[in-house]
Amino acid sequence: MEIEYGAEVRDKNGKVLGTVNKVIRDSWTGEISKFQVTTDPTEVGFFIPPQNIDKATPKEIKLNVALEEL
Repeated sequence: MEIEYGAEVRDKNGKVLGTVNKVIRDSWTGEISKFQVTTDPTEVGFFIPPQNIDKATPKEIKLNVALEEL
């Protein structure tokens, strides 16, 4: 799974949460440990672990949880 900067993030109900602003990788394995989603360039984002991803393409990420569950 590859997550790219700027990919649109949607919850399991299809609601757009924002876009990927930062990807954090494990320094030993290089695997993604979490990624940051921002809703507005002026707001502080929130982090989502990869186990909450249902499907991912370079342009869109669909989560397996609703916004209220994060």
